[in-house]
Amino acid sequence: MALHRFVPHSYSNVMATLPPVLTVASGDTIVTTTLDAAGIDHEGVQRAPRGNPMSGPFAVAGAEPGDALIVTIDRMTPNRKTGWTYSPLSQQVVDPRTVAELPKSERFEWAIDAEKCTVRLIGASERISGWSFPLAPMIGCFGVAPAGGQAISTATSGSYGGNMDYRRFGPGASIAFPVSEAGGLFFLGDGHACQGDGEIVGTGIETSFEIAFTLHLRKNAPGRWPRCETATEIMTLASGRPLDQPLQFATTEMLRWIVDDLGVDTVEASHLLGQLVRYDVANIFNPAYCVACRLEKNDITRAMSLLGK
Repeated sequence: MALHRFVPHSYSNVMATLPPVLTVASGDTIVTTTLDAAGIDHEGVQRAPRGNPMSGPFAVAGAEPGDALIVTIDRMTPNRKTGWTYSPLSQQVVDPRTVAELPKSERFEWAIDAEKCTVRLIGASERISGWSFPLAPMIGCFGVAPAGGQAISTATSGSYGGNMDYRRFGPGASIAFPVSEAGGLFFLGDGHACQGDGEIVGTGIETSFEIAFTLHLRKNAPGRWPRCETATEIMTLASGRPLDQPLQFATTEMLRWIVDDLGVDTVEASHLLGQLVRYDVANIFNPAYCVACRLEKNDITRAMSLLGK
């Protein structure tokens, strides 16, 4: 298992079957940097067109269609002291009758204090000027090359990953992406210093990062959508429109996961999901909405202990 330090010199606004910038072995760790969603680097220089430019793609030797590429986010360190968001709320998340009443879209700056682990609003109204929230880094857009030689904009998402904007995709999370092209071809970017569920103002706190991540290859993996595991939960993430479609895809993926890994049947898995499942609206701003289906590991362990497993 090797450590690679990679300095990007080019970026991509599509996720596609592109020549890899680096090929590594399963188990290797990569340390690299990302631009913000507008293509700005840590020095404030525009390095790529806006629209979530990605670093990569990174290939894993031996990865083939039908496998899974497991990405563990080891560390996310903001490499500049500010980020930005927009206001007000997106039109997608308010009653259509109130859209005409929304104020004009405006950009706001946030101070990022990595030592204190806070983000602080700059230049807002006097009442809320200086509002501070916990620093909670996450990757907004990442994944593997889509199937069939497609080149898909980093504005949206699908079974390959993409612009999912899920706030739980931060340090400590391991995400399995279904491989469709040789090498897997992993891209990442669009880091946020903080974001609530749904990305309901159209952004998180957008900034640039130094990111360390580890890639593992799982051969002959059954997943059809991204699967995530943290210290306390398992999750499936799916995309589509209208909102019920990604919920259906994510629930079906979780059902498959439970049946395959726990050795229960569909009825037994349905009892577990019916009482213990949790859902997050991961993103409702992008062209494809994203829904996460979650289960607590402790709940699963408790249920399986009753089966003697």
